[in-house]
Amino acid sequence: MGIWVHFRTLGVAMLACGSAWLAAATELNAASLLSPGPAALMRKSAEPFGLPTALLADGGLHDKWLGVQYRLADELVQLAICDGDREGCASPEALRFLAIIDAGRARDGRARLGVINRAINLAIRPGSDLALHGEADVWTSPLATLALGSGDCEDYAIAKFVALRKAGVAPEDLRIVVMHDIISGEDHAVVTARLDGRWLTLDNRRMAMIEDSDVRGLRPTFVIDQHGVSKFIDTAPVIAEAALRPARVN
Repeated sequence: MGIWVHFRTLGVAMLACGSAWLAAATELNAASLLSPGPAALMRKSAEPFGLPTALLADGGLHDKWLGVQYRLADELVQLAICDGDREGCASPEALRFLAIIDAGRARDGRARLGVINRAINLAIRPGSDLALHGEADVWTSPLATLALGSGDCEDYAIAKFVALRKAGVAPEDLRIVVMHDIISGEDHAVVTARLDGRWLTLDNRRMAMIEDSDVRGLRPTFVIDQHGVSKFIDTAPVIAEAALRPARVN
């Protein structure tokens, strides 16, 4: 399963990312939108947003995510084959993704993060899961997303996460973070990468990378890293500048 083997505990985060470029944009079980599953391990460390997390032991939609893992494993094999024989590679999406990874490998530090963030943002058009797949909350693997040419926030985040790992970013310095927009009531996924002790957010809604401390109007809820899927424990200090209004109920 490669770098994705630890994702087996993910239930699913229902994301309504928004489909417009630069627009303002939980783990679920069958019973409740608010039930995260049991917290198997508490770990308080230098996580994005400075919040402690609890590693989740299971999730309500485990089988769905397991299917995503299998597709990711297949794609990593395909990438390895194409990387060894680019002239004979039969997948244009693999070649495009490898070119993005190569561009990242050629840079260091912030430049590496910026090159991959920009490249993925430009390679994928914003699109909703309902429009693309006919159902809500479909998480796609990088080559599948590139083949479609479109995706929503978690598809961008997954592609960036894989590209950054393949380009040499250490797993302990890389996260996918799910956040709740306290104004729109929607959820949004981004990649965060640690550089010189600070977490930068790589967001499909902007080219510029900003520090987690500068994020406004979003409350971090879940995080994915090499250990698996965790829930942020203390999200009471909401990151907001605007006055709050009731979240929209879909």
